Amino acid sequence: MEDILRYDNVEISYKDKAVVHDISFGVKKSEILGIVGESGSGKSTIIKAAMGLLGDAGLVTKGDIWFEGKNLPDLPDAEMRTLCGPKLGMIFQNAIAAMCPIRTVGAQIFESLKEHGLNDRDEFEKNACELMKKIGLDDGKRVLESYPFELSGGMNQRVAICMAMLMNPEILFADEPTSALDVSVQKRVVEEMVQMRDHFGTTIIIVTHNIGVVRAMCDKCLVLQHGNIMEYGDAKQVIDNPQNEYTKKLMDAVPRLKKAV
Repeated sequence: MEDILRYDNVEISYKDKAVVHDISFGVKKSEILGIVGESGSGKSTIIKAAMGLLGDAGLVTKGDIWFEGKNLPDLPDAEMRTLCGPKLGMIFQNAIAAMCPIRTVGAQIFESLKEHGLNDRDEFEKNACELMKKIGLDDGKRVLESYPFELSGGMNQRVAICMAMLMNPEILFADEPTSALDVSVQKRVVEEMVQMRDHFGTTIIIVTHNIGVVRAMCDKCLVLQHGNIMEYGDAKQVIDNPQNEYTKKLMDAVPRLKKAV
């Protein structure tokens, strides 16, 4: 099976300084890839490059990112806007910063869906409330009528997850999607994302510090350090039997609590 998304020798720079070096990997349809590493290793930068979200100072300076026969960094903004949402979805780490503070949650989600031809408000509210309930937001109608500042950080994070998942994108990029959530809600979100893969064939690339999340949901794991790939392969193999010295140290740093004797 061919890769649905492929990075070929990608270098990413900020203000002419390379921060990601010669990155190559591919993901297939329905595959879940976890990207792990220390803070500042380039994890979020890699997925933002595919979405065209590096900002004015960031640039893919070498290599290609291929999706549906197109090199994403070369596409004009207008074409990228048609892909972002129904083809390429994104769950941001800081959900509230990605939302407008003076418009209700429902208005913002519905507007994003309308941009891609989904105009039935009643159907939107029904689907949104059903999805919110699955990830722990039981009063979905109240959430849709609320402003972001009226919701907790965890609730805003679940709203962002809902917004991305409602469009059933072919590829879902998730930047620390569970970091602001309680443990019980993390479990629900992980299960819902895996179900999304199982039901719709969604490819998922998740950036996380949580090795438990990688173990629970990922097929492949990519380990980064200082913008370089240290190890890449089957998730269980990388976690349980790492070959690279840095990966071994990273896995050894995962807390393992023992009962007091």
